[in-house]
Amino acid sequence: MKPHTVRGYRPRSAALGRLGWAPATALLLAMTTSCTGSAPPGNGGPKPGTAGVGDRLFPALGNGGYDVAHYGLTLDYVPETNRLKGTAVITARATQGLSRFNLDLSGLRVHTATVQGVKAQLHRDKDELLVTPAKTVKDGTIFKTVVTYDGTPRMRESGDGDLEGWIETDDGSTALGQPTGSTTWFPGNHHPSDKATYDIAITVPKDKDGAPYDVVSNGKLTTEEDKGETVTRHWRTEEPMASYLAHISVGYFEIDKVWTDDDLPVYVAIDPDESEGAADVKVLVPEIVGWASERFGPYPFSSTGAIVDHLPELDYALETQTKPYFGEAPDEALLVHELAHQWFGNSVTPRKWKDMWLSEGLATYAEWLWEEEQGDRNTNEVFSDFYDGTDTESEGIWAFPPADPPSGGRVSDPPVYGRGAMVVHKVREAVGDETFFDILRSWTRQHRHGNADTRQFIALCEDKSGKNLTELFDVWLFSKQKPSRM
Repeated sequence: MKPHTVRGYRPRSAALGRLGWAPATALLLAMTTSCTGSAPPGNGGPKPGTAGVGDRLFPALGNGGYDVAHYGLTLDYVPETNRLKGTAVITARATQGLSRFNLDLSGLRVHTATVQGVKAQLHRDKDELLVTPAKTVKDGTIFKTVVTYDGTPRMRESGDGDLEGWIETDDGSTALGQPTGSTTWFPGNHHPSDKATYDIAITVPKDKDGAPYDVVSNGKLTTEEDKGETVTRHWRTEEPMASYLAHISVGYFEIDKVWTDDDLPVYVAIDPDESEGAADVKVLVPEIVGWASERFGPYPFSSTGAIVDHLPELDYALETQTKPYFGEAPDEALLVHELAHQWFGNSVTPRKWKDMWLSEGLATYAEWLWEEEQGDRNTNEVFSDFYDGTDTESEGIWAFPPADPPSGGRVSDPPVYGRGAMVVHKVREAVGDETFFDILRSWTRQHRHGNADTRQFIALCEDKSGKNLTELFDVWLFSKQKPSRM
């Protein structure tokens, strides 16, 4: 995630069958790589799963007792009325005996739910949907929950004006999930620690002139069906994804399909109102992906791209998986940042929200590396400008330790980005370039498509360097005060 502004940070054609399945390899991959905060197997008799997974910053997000492997979302959306109708097929594995479990869902009216094909009892408690199956789910069982729902999905606005959730645009809508926005358009286990694969099929009517809307989502476009008055597009994400990275954009876009030198498909969608300013995006995306692959390890997904919309009131960009989302034409630094997230944040996802500095600090440092290699400031100079407060994005970086945001509303504040990047730079100084880049490539390889935390990053840095880096991390990552220059 990264703001558009240059001032200080504000961040924060085959017919479709019913979805709800995933290729066996993707299903097994999701089950073995995702990690929830639920109870371990063998915990006695059936009992209710918990609401929340024990994340201090977002205690209501996520749910205990199960681990989602796959979401099959079949959606009908009408842009003119902003009405959404959905069927969510959620395939999960019980990590305890379940007499009841929760799904996160904000707004929207739920009509029915079944578990293993049998009607379940439902109860709503604000943003929690409590599902009681007709029969308890045994520990270790792979089970399928089907939820039907509809309504007008919500847009959320934070205290400082940032938008998330389901946001209407001038020609359609976009769904942005960080940190809680995905709960506004599909039910699920909405915590970064529970990653899953996705099939998303969206049916949208043609406009009054008979022209089809474009619909862009994560992963690859597998099928497109024109039914005369409507068009259905089916997008598939075969690699596990945290729910806050799930995305849909509906509108009119100029679509470019190209390939990298390694035959990786690149899908770039640009709103016509941004086409002039974003003319270089389709060239820069494969260039940046190739550049990052050499430094951070192989690109972790089976496709890449970008979405450039026309939503100038949005004050940030988001690293939506495989196709970062921009509300207006991005500059090179912003494009580098969001594409670097495909390694740091999307493939290697924070275990808890307090670990977000690992995503934002490393993506910000990727900007510093890019700037250095373009012949502008070197990373030492950028570090000094942040330390002295002369960089345009250095305002507020000493407000709190990057690994300890005081609240959920501050996980996208300046220390997580700028000071997080400074921590990364101090590690590079301490271990040397060869070891430093070995650390980055090892990090993305060891935790590919999984979750990781601060403790694991520190352990890797010490293991690879053979050095005790306790003082470095105590001073630059955990200290509440601005450190003396070391």
